[in-house]
Amino acid sequence: MDLLQENSLPVAKPKWLKVKLPIGQKYTELRGLVDKYKLNTICTSGSCPNMGECWGEGTATFMILGNICTRSCGFCGVKTGRPETVDWDEPEKVARSIKIMKIRHAVITSVDRDDLKDMGSIIWYETIKAIRRMNPETTMETLIPDFQGQERMLDRIVAAGPEVVSHNMETVRRLTREVRIQAKYDRSLEVLRYLKSAGAKRTKSGIMLGLGETPGEVLQTMRDLRDAQVDVVTIGQYLQPSKKHLPVKEFITPDQFKDYELAGKEMGFRHVESGALVRSSYHAQKHIL
Repeated sequence: MDLLQENSLPVAKPKWLKVKLPIGQKYTELRGLVDKYKLNTICTSGSCPNMGECWGEGTATFMILGNICTRSCGFCGVKTGRPETVDWDEPEKVARSIKIMKIRHAVITSVDRDDLKDMGSIIWYETIKAIRRMNPETTMETLIPDFQGQERMLDRIVAAGPEVVSHNMETVRRLTREVRIQAKYDRSLEVLRYLKSAGAKRTKSGIMLGLGETPGEVLQTMRDLRDAQVDVVTIGQYLQPSKKHLPVKEFITPDQFKDYELAGKEMGFRHVESGALVRSSYHAQKHIL
């Protein structure tokens, strides 16, 4: 049954999902710089619940290749449609933003660009290199699309040498066709496996819960990730961006998130971030250690 077509009452948000307002001197400084120079970060545009904490640690997330995606995933709030023309000056702009903000650890992500022959991989490469050149002390995580599994596109990312290469599974095998309409569970696993074999320093993936998956399916996804030699996994609660998106089926309890964390550590993950407000870039600066 299509998850969007199920008739069910909305699930009430539990008390543990309350978010504290971002505070602190570092946050205030970065907020002022973002507003003054009109810098584009996913932290602000995506209203991330961990913005204050991450900014306090000197970490921020930037999205490249525009804000219109060629895919239409049922969970994602990013617009779907015909993307804009590639901005070849973007690598320098992002690198300059990171320098202005004095970011110690940058997370770079992007929309899917299936409309491009290189699927955006050249801009990815140039952005990483520009950040390296302008901010030699800044470490990086690259949260990449699957590039349709094309190895030569993935090779560009590895060649650029970010400290962490991340690609999210998002959900369990059974729900992938409904949650990630144009993506494939096994293709994402193969992307992660290939990245490691190609020389990626550290690989990472994330899943979101509350879409109807079972605990057994979550654990199996985690085992699949470890079999692909993934080093870091993030597990968080799915929150519905709008009424047009997939509904939340369940709010996972803090105890269940803790159980997944313990299970992940037993499986051998180097880092496991598991909690209701955990997002892909949560504690990202720690995942290079």
